[in-house]
Amino acid sequence: MVSIHCFGAGLVGSYVIKKLNSRGFNVHAYDPDPSRISNIKGIQIHSVHSGDDPVEYLTQRIKENDNFDFNPEEDIVVNMLPGSIGHISTSKLAEKPWRAIDLSFSEATPDSVGEKARINGASILWDTGIAPGLSNMLLSESYKVLGRLKNGIIRVGGNPIEQNSGWSYMAPFSPYDVISEYARPARIVRDSKVVSLPALSERHTINVDGKGKMEAFLTDGLRSVLYSIPSEELSEYTVRWPGHIQKFIDQRNDGSLDIDSLIEQWKYDSQIPEFTWMEVLATGKNGTRIKWTVEDHGGVDGHSMARSTGLVTISCIEEWIKNPKMIGLGVFAPEDLPTHIVERIIESMRLEGVQIKGPEILDS
Repeated sequence: MVSIHCFGAGLVGSYVIKKLNSRGFNVHAYDPDPSRISNIKGIQIHSVHSGDDPVEYLTQRIKENDNFDFNPEEDIVVNMLPGSIGHISTSKLAEKPWRAIDLSFSEATPDSVGEKARINGASILWDTGIAPGLSNMLLSESYKVLGRLKNGIIRVGGNPIEQNSGWSYMAPFSPYDVISEYARPARIVRDSKVVSLPALSERHTINVDGKGKMEAFLTDGLRSVLYSIPSEELSEYTVRWPGHIQKFIDQRNDGSLDIDSLIEQWKYDSQIPEFTWMEVLATGKNGTRIKWTVEDHGGVDGHSMARSTGLVTISCIEEWIKNPKMIGLGVFAPEDLPTHIVERIIESMRLEGVQIKGPEILDS
């Protein structure tokens, strides 16, 4: 039986681990704090020490025990560690002749270790979340219909259903990664060239069906599609309730922003209803537009961002198990997946209750 080795059991990681386990997969979980999965029957938990590298831990276990449950030709390693920590593990996974999926969303992207992965016989699929991830796939599918794009826009965010008197926000994954996203320059495409603009710029108001007015601003989420989707303009915007990002900017500018306090105030609260929403809009040279809308409100199995992110990852895992030659050696982005696999990923998410509307063709 194929085994899946999961690094990281945070809010998103624990969802992926539990869901894979419920679908009958043989799952190993590696985390210093496995409390979110400790009471789930069937999961093989490895409580690595904080600061330990799970790649080294796994390598050592394989060396020490010939019977350890790992088959490099069949098994898949899933890296769901946060930010820079995750990139360290991905860089080491590029040295192993293994199959790996990277969901760490680190600033240093896995394509930087592509040559190393090819040399060492590694296969890595990266950014398999909702955005980046599903957003890449939807842009790519739109490009296949429209040809070179005049414009491509991704708007995405996970937020409480209602505003409050505070931040009107809960971090559904590592708060440090959210803060990093707010800080680093946003790489976008303008006039067919990759340029950088300050994060949080190009703020504008949008209307989200059923929710009302929200605010969108540039963040650095395009990543691989900067170079893989031919386009005159490409942008990714994070969506928040009005007032959220201005509050962040004001505290940053006046020196009152306290990261530890922010992390506490942004702590995820399962009692607060929340939703994840994404719109992908592609415009062709002739003005024809293709629109996709993705929305989820969470469920008994997990909160909306964990579901909409984790289900993409889980679907990629299942597709890779069905077709071991799904990708070759090296590092591959979500938009590299063929149309029939993207269609199955979308259908799998719909069956889990994620609302995915599209492709909607809008005339010029």
